[in-house]
Amino acid sequence: MPDSFVTGIDQQTQEQMCEVLNARLVQGIDLRLAVKQAHWNLRGRGYIGVHELLDEVSERLGEGTDMIAERVAIMGGFARGTTQEVAEKSDLPAYPVELTDIQKHIGELVTRFKQYGKSLREGIDAADEAGDEDTADLLTEVSRMVEKDTWFIGANEEL
Repeated sequence: MPDSFVTGIDQQTQEQMCEVLNARLVQGIDLRLAVKQAHWNLRGRGYIGVHELLDEVSERLGEGTDMIAERVAIMGGFARGTTQEVAEKSDLPAYPVELTDIQKHIGELVTRFKQYGKSLREGIDAADEAGDEDTADLLTEVSRMVEKDTWFIGANEEL
């Protein structure tokens, strides 16, 4: 990794931030795949609304992971977003592949979105502590999208 590649941030901080970002990248990709799994297999009352919502959510997750991966590259690192990396390093629980009940999908997704949101906030704190305001800002932007989507998905839960 080149010293102060483009950012003007010291090499040690860049390496630390690349680790933080890559950890969020694998979680984001894993969560996006969980969203698609639900999108393809859910059944029940409110199907079409949730089905279409999950397509939009998947796109936003893709935008977020793309920004994260590009930040890694800007910092001179390598984005580690292969399926092998995701399978090995994501700490999100495995998504149940034979689930069809829409309410169970909503519950499973909300749980994972909250975990991802918490991890994003931890990444924001790490970036703040390291003095990397741009990474903190990027993770804040992704966090806002994730929190909004958590709410959108959760709003479909039957009370």
